[in-house]
Amino acid sequence: MQKVYLDNAATTPIRQEVIDEMVSVMQSDFGNPSSTHSVGRSAKALIETSRKTIAKCLHCNAQEIIFTSSATEATNWILRSSVKDFSVKRIITSKVEHHATLYTVQALQEEFNIEVDFVKVLQDGSLDYTQLADLLSVETKTLVTLMHVNNETGVIHDIAKIGALCHLSKALFHCDTVQSVGKTELDLQQLPIDFLVASAHKFHGPKGIGFAFVRKNLVLQPMLFGGEQEKGWRAGTESVHQIAGMAKALQLSYDHLETERNYIADLKQYCSNQLQIAFPSVKQNGADTFYNILNVVLPFSPEKTIMILFNLDMKGIAVSRGSACQSGSVRPSHVLAEMLLKEDLVKPSLRISFSHYNTKEEIDYLVKVLKEI
Repeated sequence: MQKVYLDNAATTPIRQEVIDEMVSVMQSDFGNPSSTHSVGRSAKALIETSRKTIAKCLHCNAQEIIFTSSATEATNWILRSSVKDFSVKRIITSKVEHHATLYTVQALQEEFNIEVDFVKVLQDGSLDYTQLADLLSVETKTLVTLMHVNNETGVIHDIAKIGALCHLSKALFHCDTVQSVGKTELDLQQLPIDFLVASAHKFHGPKGIGFAFVRKNLVLQPMLFGGEQEKGWRAGTESVHQIAGMAKALQLSYDHLETERNYIADLKQYCSNQLQIAFPSVKQNGADTFYNILNVVLPFSPEKTIMILFNLDMKGIAVSRGSACQSGSVRPSHVLAEMLLKEDLVKPSLRISFSHYNTKEEIDYLVKVLKEI
């Protein structure tokens, strides 16, 4: 049976060069980076080299990069610290954010009784920037948390515009860039972002490692206590091989960005065209979407909706109905619930997400199987 992986927004296969790098580090630089002997110092030096590599890719200062276990951890830390340490009394977000953001905001609202406002999401998945500007006209100490690329629809939000509005109103801006870091250029010298989070497994690196960008002069308090790792901000012995693997993956992603982006964008267009030919009434969810994510409503009956992923999986095809965090649920995606009409919400929406490892032959197979269903 043919195996086709088209769920790269959930996670990506690790590049072989990254695996080789991690194996080498595990064999040669296994020391504890906090140890003062030469083996420990060697591991520590590798961490700092990796930090500089990541900072160079994003055009920021190396000391502004803090390693975490994931973007989820980084988001929890940044949002919680903003409320506790920066006297944030109000958070502005949207109902199409990742649950790492939404559930953290909900917990902070219950715990600290902060005010929460939601930016309106338009039917095409974009944000109402006029309403955002109105929300920011209030003088209350505010943090805005809005993502760059939506993980389900691929809709791109204008983070330069959001950041400019935030800084004009002296609001802090936290941005979930999990789907865009490593896949598009981000210049943090130019972008008015205070906090940014990313995860390595979204750009062909290992799982269990990510990082936060924290703008200099913004001092967060630690969420984990213990050692003095990461400037005392994030206690716990560093996972040296994962950090090195993440830096290698990010460097390779930017080294090959133009070629791989063009290839993937062509694949997405081909997939969209082939689906349109096979199912003339297919609809794309979202406008102005990122080049590697295609989310479509298929003109299938509601009865087929529940079983569609199972049927595709039986044929060796991995795709998602929504984010990987909820793809096993029969409930509609919270993102699509904000965008779609009721008649489309009961139909199967598939998120098809691509990488440079995919081929047009795989897309042909996907369309063939969908026609059989």
